[in-house]
Amino acid sequence: MDAGKFLAGAGLRIATIAGQLLVVSIVIFVVLRLIPTDPLAMMIPANATRDEAESIRAAFGFNRPIYEQYLMWLGHALQGDLGNGIQAREPVTRLIKTALPLTLELAFLGLLTGVVLGALLGILTFRARGTRLERVGEAVASLAQSIPEFLWGIAFVLIFGLALSLLPFIGPMNSAYIVPRQTGFLIIDTLLAGRLDAFADHLKHMIMPVAALAMMKIAMVMRVLRSSLVEVYLDEYVNAARLRGVSETAILFRHALRNAAIPTVTLIGVQAAQTFGGTLLIEAIYSLPGLGNLMIVAIRTNDLPLIQGICLTYCAIVLLVNSLVDLSYFWLNPRLRRQ
Repeated sequence: MDAGKFLAGAGLRIATIAGQLLVVSIVIFVVLRLIPTDPLAMMIPANATRDEAESIRAAFGFNRPIYEQYLMWLGHALQGDLGNGIQAREPVTRLIKTALPLTLELAFLGLLTGVVLGALLGILTFRARGTRLERVGEAVASLAQSIPEFLWGIAFVLIFGLALSLLPFIGPMNSAYIVPRQTGFLIIDTLLAGRLDAFADHLKHMIMPVAALAMMKIAMVMRVLRSSLVEVYLDEYVNAARLRGVSETAILFRHALRNAAIPTVTLIGVQAAQTFGGTLLIEAIYSLPGLGNLMIVAIRTNDLPLIQGICLTYCAIVLLVNSLVDLSYFWLNPRLRRQ
């Protein structure tokens, strides 16, 4: 693929993402305005006059028609201003910027753990095909895949947090540790500050939420990769490699695994998008001050500007992840690069 075609494809992808975000923003904006609740009810004093109440509504633009409200919001959003939170009285972008790093860290670690362990178990069960180990692995994977992430989270708290007292389960880090905020990612900020004790404590706090997010992904990646390897080993080039004297290990890691990875990458892309949705309940269970917890607070208080901003952030992340997955196909499949 030459540079011109690549740039054209990238431009088309960016335009598509922008169009999708625009449509999503319209849907979110209209749906939230049609909900029969008053987001400013908590801000208006009980003894406020009609004029005072209307003045508060006008300050937030809620006295205008929906289309005017949206156009005003869109104009500010294109400049990076998503408005102010109704309850926090702070810019929505600042609130999201503060909460987003922990959610990204949790989602990334959960996905990475699921992919790495799932791939290792998929290869292991494939190598052990036809044995008792394969049947045990399949049974465990079915069990892991049938239990939702939030139930894993609750089970881990009950077993490892309360019954055995092995791991902490409240917050991202012990409140005794004070680490300067530089990047917003605690796993990085603790290292930049040279606080290995805080780094270790943060990792201990993240073990259970990460494991809860990873359980279903481990099972799904394992089963898909194992099935893909079984299909790939039926191809002629595998038999040809054996006839040339290539070892089974070399066939697996040099030839079969790359072809079998394509369906697995597709699954990872879908799971990556779903991971961010799964963080919402996990953050609530473990009291993690991430984007999911912020969304729960926004919903409880009917904070429409904050809900809009968080929904758009989730959507933008999912679209970006899907684009990265599409790019990975070009690396895995030489035929796509030639096209």
